Amino acid sequence: MTSPTPPTEPTYADRTYRSGAGLVTGSLLIVLIAWIGADAVFRGDGQVPWLALAALLAVLPLTVAFTLRPAVFANEERIRIRNPFRTIVLPWTDVADVRAGYSSEVFTQDGAKYQMWAVPVSLRERKRAARKAARQAHDDPHGRTSVHADVRDTQGRIAAADQTVRDLRDLAERADHGPEKPAATTASVRWAYEVIAPAAVGAVLLVVLLAIG
Repeated sequence: MTSPTPPTEPTYADRTYRSGAGLVTGSLLIVLIAWIGADAVFRGDGQVPWLALAALLAVLPLTVAFTLRPAVFANEERIRIRNPFRTIVLPWTDVADVRAGYSSEVFTQDGAKYQMWAVPVSLRERKRAARKAARQAHDDPHGRTSVHADVRDTQGRIAAADQTVRDLRDLAERADHGPEKPAATTASVRWAYEVIAPAAVGAVLLVVLLAIG
Protein backbone atom coordinates (compact mmCIF):
# COMPACT_ATOMS: atom_id res chain seq x y z
CA MET A 1 0.00 0.00 0.00
CA THR A 2 1.46 3.27 -1.04
CA SER A 3 1.26 6.31 1.16
CA PRO A 4 -0.70 9.26 -0.19
CA THR A 5 1.33 11.90 -1.96
CA PRO A 6 1.41 15.10 0.09
CA PRO A 7 -0.11 18.10 -1.68
CA THR A 8 2.44 20.30 -3.34
CA GLU A 9 2.65 23.94 -2.40
CA PRO A 10 1.47 26.36 -5.08
CA THR A 11 4.20 28.01 -7.09
CA TYR A 12 4.06 31.59 -8.21
CA ALA A 13 5.63 32.69 -11.47
CA ASP A 14 8.03 35.58 -11.24
CA ARG A 15 7.43 38.87 -12.97
CA THR A 16 10.71 40.13 -14.36
CA TYR A 17 11.63 43.80 -14.66
CA ARG A 18 14.78 44.86 -16.52
CA SER A 19 16.08 47.96 -18.27
CA GLY A 20 15.85 47.62 -22.05
CA ALA A 21 18.31 50.47 -22.51
CA GLY A 22 20.75 48.76 -20.14
CA LEU A 23 20.55 45.48 -22.05
CA VAL A 24 21.17 47.16 -25.41
CA THR A 25 23.97 49.37 -24.07
CA GLY A 26 25.61 46.47 -22.28
CA SER A 27 25.54 44.22 -25.32
CA LEU A 28 27.12 46.91 -27.50
CA LEU A 29 29.78 47.68 -24.90
CA ILE A 30 30.69 44.02 -24.50
CA VAL A 31 31.08 43.59 -28.26
CA LEU A 32 33.23 46.74 -28.47
CA ILE A 33 35.42 45.81 -25.49
CA ALA A 34 35.85 42.23 -26.74
CA TRP A 35 36.79 43.47 -30.23
CA ILE A 36 39.36 45.95 -28.93
CA GLY A 37 40.75 43.43 -26.45
CA ALA A 38 41.01 40.62 -29.01
CA ASP A 39 42.79 42.94 -31.42
CA ALA A 40 45.32 43.86 -28.72
CA VAL A 41 45.82 40.20 -27.75
CA PHE A 42 46.46 38.93 -31.27
CA ARG A 43 48.29 41.93 -32.72
CA GLY A 44 50.05 43.45 -29.73
CA ASP A 45 53.75 43.16 -29.01
CA GLY A 46 55.63 42.53 -25.80
CA GLN A 47 53.43 42.81 -22.73
CA VAL A 48 50.47 44.26 -24.64
CA PRO A 49 48.64 40.91 -25.05
CA TRP A 50 48.97 40.14 -21.34
CA LEU A 51 47.87 43.65 -20.38
CA ALA A 52 44.88 43.27 -22.70
CA LEU A 53 43.91 39.94 -21.13
CA ALA A 54 44.16 41.39 -17.62
CA ALA A 55 42.12 44.43 -18.65
CA LEU A 56 39.46 42.20 -20.21
CA LEU A 57 39.28 40.12 -17.05
CA ALA A 58 38.78 43.28 -14.99
CA VAL A 59 36.45 45.23 -17.28
CA LEU A 60 34.11 42.63 -18.76
CA PRO A 61 32.63 41.44 -15.42
CA LEU A 62 32.02 45.04 -14.38
CA THR A 63 30.35 45.84 -17.70
CA VAL A 64 28.06 42.83 -17.31
CA ALA A 65 27.37 43.74 -13.68
CA PHE A 66 26.22 47.29 -14.41
CA THR A 67 24.29 46.64 -17.64
CA LEU A 68 23.10 43.05 -18.12
CA ARG A 69 22.94 41.75 -14.56
CA PRO A 70 20.45 44.16 -12.88
CA ALA A 71 16.95 42.71 -12.68
CA VAL A 72 13.98 42.59 -10.35
CA PHE A 73 11.98 39.39 -9.91
CA ALA A 74 8.69 39.52 -8.03
CA ASN A 75 5.86 37.12 -7.29
CA GLU A 76 3.04 36.83 -4.77
CA GLU A 77 5.40 35.95 -1.93
CA ARG A 78 8.64 37.86 -2.31
CA ILE A 79 10.77 40.28 -4.31
CA ARG A 80 14.30 39.46 -5.48
CA ILE A 81 16.49 42.42 -6.43
CA ARG A 82 19.60 41.60 -8.46
CA ASN A 83 21.92 44.60 -8.38
CA PRO A 84 25.47 44.82 -9.80
CA PHE A 85 27.21 43.42 -6.72
CA ARG A 86 24.41 42.06 -4.52
CA THR A 87 21.22 40.01 -4.70
CA ILE A 88 18.57 40.92 -2.13
CA VAL A 89 15.62 38.63 -1.40
CA LEU A 90 12.77 40.06 0.68
CA PRO A 91 9.43 38.48 1.52
CA TRP A 92 6.64 41.02 1.10
CA THR A 93 5.99 40.85 4.86
CA ASP A 94 9.37 42.57 5.33
CA VAL A 95 8.68 45.34 2.78
CA ALA A 96 7.37 48.64 4.13
CA ASP A 97 7.25 50.65 0.88
CA VAL A 98 8.37 50.83 -2.73
CA ARG A 99 9.14 54.29 -4.12
CA ALA A 100 10.41 55.95 -7.26
CA GLY A 101 12.11 59.25 -6.48
CA TYR A 102 15.45 60.11 -8.00
CA SER A 103 15.97 56.33 -7.96
CA SER A 104 13.71 53.32 -7.45
CA GLU A 105 13.97 51.97 -3.91
CA VAL A 106 12.54 49.34 -1.59
CA PHE A 107 12.23 50.13 2.13
CA THR A 108 12.03 47.36 4.72
CA GLN A 109 10.16 47.31 8.02
CA ASP A 110 13.41 47.80 9.96
CA GLY A 111 14.38 50.91 7.98
CA ALA A 112 16.82 49.40 5.48
CA LYS A 113 16.78 50.75 1.93
CA TYR A 114 17.73 48.93 -1.26
CA GLN A 115 18.03 50.56 -4.65
CA MET A 116 16.65 48.76 -7.70
CA TRP A 117 19.23 49.24 -10.46
CA ALA A 118 17.01 47.47 -12.96
CA VAL A 119 14.33 50.17 -12.68
CA PRO A 120 16.14 53.38 -13.70
CA VAL A 121 14.47 56.75 -13.32
CA SER A 122 14.97 59.56 -15.82
CA LEU A 123 16.30 62.44 -13.70
CA ARG A 124 15.27 65.02 -16.31
CA GLU A 125 11.69 63.75 -16.35
CA ARG A 126 11.72 63.37 -12.57
CA LYS A 127 12.80 66.98 -12.06
CA ARG A 128 10.12 68.14 -14.50
CA ALA A 129 7.50 66.15 -12.62
CA ALA A 130 8.81 67.49 -9.30
CA ARG A 131 8.38 71.10 -10.47
CA LYS A 132 4.88 70.35 -11.73
CA ALA A 133 3.94 68.58 -8.50
CA ALA A 134 5.29 71.48 -6.45
CA ARG A 135 3.01 73.88 -8.31
CA GLN A 136 0.04 71.60 -7.75
CA ALA A 137 0.87 70.52 -4.20
CA HIS A 138 -2.27 72.07 -2.74
CA ASP A 139 -4.39 69.89 -5.05
CA ASP A 140 -2.65 66.62 -4.13
CA PRO A 141 -5.09 64.59 -2.00
CA HIS A 142 -2.46 62.01 -1.09
CA GLY A 143 0.07 64.42 0.33
CA ARG A 144 2.92 63.09 -1.80
CA THR A 145 6.17 64.97 -1.98
CA SER A 146 7.13 66.41 -5.33
CA VAL A 147 10.07 64.05 -5.65
CA HIS A 148 7.76 61.03 -5.74
CA ALA A 149 5.22 62.44 -8.20
CA ASP A 150 4.49 60.15 -11.12
CA VAL A 151 6.25 61.00 -14.39
CA ARG A 152 3.87 61.17 -17.36
CA ASP A 153 4.40 61.99 -21.03
CA THR A 154 2.40 64.49 -23.08
CA GLN A 155 -0.37 61.89 -23.62
CA GLY A 156 -0.65 61.28 -19.88
CA ARG A 157 0.98 57.85 -20.00
CA ILE A 158 2.88 56.96 -16.84
CA ALA A 159 6.65 56.44 -17.07
CA ALA A 160 7.98 52.89 -17.05
CA ALA A 161 9.75 53.24 -13.69
CA ASP A 162 6.61 54.56 -12.00
CA GLN A 163 4.48 51.83 -13.56
CA THR A 164 6.90 49.20 -12.28
CA VAL A 165 6.76 50.70 -8.79
CA ARG A 166 2.95 50.62 -8.95
CA ASP A 167 3.03 46.95 -9.96
CA LEU A 168 5.35 46.11 -7.08
CA ARG A 169 3.20 48.04 -4.62
CA ASP A 170 0.15 46.11 -5.81
CA LEU A 171 1.95 42.82 -5.18
CA ALA A 172 3.00 43.98 -1.72
CA GLU A 173 -0.55 45.08 -0.85
CA ARG A 174 -2.03 41.80 -2.07
CA ALA A 175 0.45 39.93 0.11
CA ASP A 176 -0.52 42.06 3.13
CA HIS A 177 -4.29 41.70 2.66
CA GLY A 178 -4.46 38.26 1.12
CA PRO A 179 -4.87 34.94 2.93
CA GLU A 180 -2.05 34.12 5.27
CA LYS A 181 0.59 31.89 3.67
CA PRO A 182 3.91 30.51 4.90
CA ALA A 183 6.74 32.69 3.73
CA ALA A 184 8.54 31.15 0.76
CA THR A 185 11.78 32.92 1.60
CA THR A 186 13.48 34.81 4.37
CA ALA A 187 15.22 38.13 3.94
CA SER A 188 18.75 37.62 2.66
CA VAL A 189 21.55 39.55 0.99
CA ARG A 190 24.16 37.72 -1.08
CA TRP A 191 27.27 39.29 -2.59
CA ALA A 192 27.90 38.54 -6.28
CA TYR A 193 31.32 36.94 -5.92
CA GLU A 194 31.05 35.63 -9.49
CA VAL A 195 31.39 39.29 -10.55
CA ILE A 196 33.66 40.61 -7.81
CA ALA A 197 36.28 37.83 -7.90
CA PRO A 198 37.26 37.94 -11.61
CA ALA A 199 37.18 41.74 -11.66
CA ALA A 200 39.45 41.88 -8.61
CA VAL A 201 41.84 39.30 -10.07
CA GLY A 202 42.00 41.18 -13.36
CA ALA A 203 42.64 44.48 -11.61
CA VAL A 204 45.47 42.97 -9.51
CA LEU A 205 47.07 41.37 -12.57
CA LEU A 206 46.84 44.64 -14.45
CA VAL A 207 48.53 46.54 -11.63
CA VAL A 208 51.28 43.92 -11.32
CA LEU A 209 51.96 43.88 -15.06
CA LEU A 210 52.13 47.67 -15.17
CA ALA A 211 54.43 47.72 -12.16
CA ILE A 212 56.92 45.23 -13.63
CA GLY A 213 56.63 46.53 -17.16
